[in-house]
Amino acid sequence: MKIYIVIPAHNEANFIGKTLQSLADQSLKPDKLIVVDDSSTDDTASIVEKFAVEHSFIKLIRNNSSTEHAPGSKVINAFYKGFYELDDSFDVICKFDADLIFPENYLEKIVQHFENDSLAGMAGGFCSVQRKDKWIPENLTGKDHIRGALKAYRKHCFIQIGELKPAMGWDTADELLARFHGWKVVTDESLLVKHLRPTGMNYFEHSGRKQGEAFYRLRYGIFLSLIASAKLAAMKMNPFAFLHYVSGYFQAQNKKRPFLVSEEEGRFIRKLRWANIRKKIA
Repeated sequence: MKIYIVIPAHNEANFIGKTLQSLADQSLKPDKLIVVDDSSTDDTASIVEKFAVEHSFIKLIRNNSSTEHAPGSKVINAFYKGFYELDDSFDVICKFDADLIFPENYLEKIVQHFENDSLAGMAGGFCSVQRKDKWIPENLTGKDHIRGALKAYRKHCFIQIGELKPAMGWDTADELLARFHGWKVVTDESLLVKHLRPTGMNYFEHSGRKQGEAFYRLRYGIFLSLIASAKLAAMKMNPFAFLHYVSGYFQAQNKKRPFLVSEEEGRFIRKLRWANIRKKIA
């Protein structure tokens, strides 16, 4: 299988070198890897350029975008800046973050999942964070979810779900739409990726409201959104986050923000979510 990777990067000079080195050291090398330098003001680009000289499969693309903090949309727009530089002969397309260290067998194991199950549409491991001298699972999501930092898609699944949504919640929408089209989302707990900048370090009220807006735009409905908000706030150990999520939901409803999925997809999503809840409490 041919593996293509796109890494959006904004001011990642402290981490991008470690990420690229871990991917260059893979037991199964990627065929192409594009780093999209998204208006960085540090040495991100120069670090990537050095790797590009040493490794022919690595390429740097520059993207000029707003410096505004725009959860979801900024990173997806940068991803597509790189994706459209690629040809379409890939079998697996990956969207990775620029602050990760991958185990040497990561890509090899991901490909094995795709090869072993023709219905596997997405596959990924889990992020781990450092606590003193140990790396432990980050545990911010369920075991059936692939973090946005680690997305790997089979080509036909990627095409069927349509373009990734340039909005907060894109990394949930893609999995729900993959399942809607009959694909499996495969997670592998043996693949622990070191996350150098843990997700909870920077929580903004703005981001919380955007997350609540995402629940609305994914057509969760109020009851599912309340449950999801409570669960996410508990995982972040931030009770104020719950209020921000709920506020964001109602603001999006009042403003009639456009939905990210169709009515039919929304019905499927709600049915799937309720089924998962019943399974967990049974």
